[in-house]
Amino acid sequence: MWPPDIAYYPQEVNTALIDSIHIATIGTVLGIAMALPFGYLAARNVTPFTWLNWAARLVLISTRSINTLVFALFFVAVFGPGPLAGTLAIAFHSIGFLGRLFSEALEVAATGPVEALRAAGAPWPSLIVYGYWPQVEPAFWALVLFRWDINVRESIVLGLVGAGGIGMVLDTAMNLFQWERVAMVLLAILAVVIVAEVVVTYIRKKII
Repeated sequence: MWPPDIAYYPQEVNTALIDSIHIATIGTVLGIAMALPFGYLAARNVTPFTWLNWAARLVLISTRSINTLVFALFFVAVFGPGPLAGTLAIAFHSIGFLGRLFSEALEVAATGPVEALRAAGAPWPSLIVYGYWPQVEPAFWALVLFRWDINVRESIVLGLVGAGGIGMVLDTAMNLFQWERVAMVLLAILAVVIVAEVVVTYIRKKII
């Protein structure tokens, strides 16, 4: 494995790394879009209907209990190998994580602003936008950044089952016993993980 094949980086590794970051980012965005409605429905103080609470929680538990690799294998079987399968796997697995923690943040929100809006005759959407959202917004963005950081790592592993990204390049190099290239891929993955950690930590400090 030493020395790493540095010339291999511009040939295959760079494009695959960018694909992995795109998979993680788009998957996180899709996961947010799907998790927010279920998070609101699962919060008992926001949605005062028990059957809706339990239905939303069932969805959150189901998506959280299925491993990302299982989702990836399913979507690879449906759509074929490639970034689409990885993006959807990350998106669906993120629903349970983001939705559950977002609903918990809503449930501990202060009731004073909400009650004031309700007493003033504000409709339900206004209670959500002006009563709950300002209180949970910092926690929400912290969760999103944390989940994106996790998804960057998971997008690398998903390539091993054909779901696109740098994992596919790593798997190919290992199958062909090209250990110098394996070393180059591992170094690139380590660099991306470190940079993602630094960026997320910096942004979270600015938000929180």
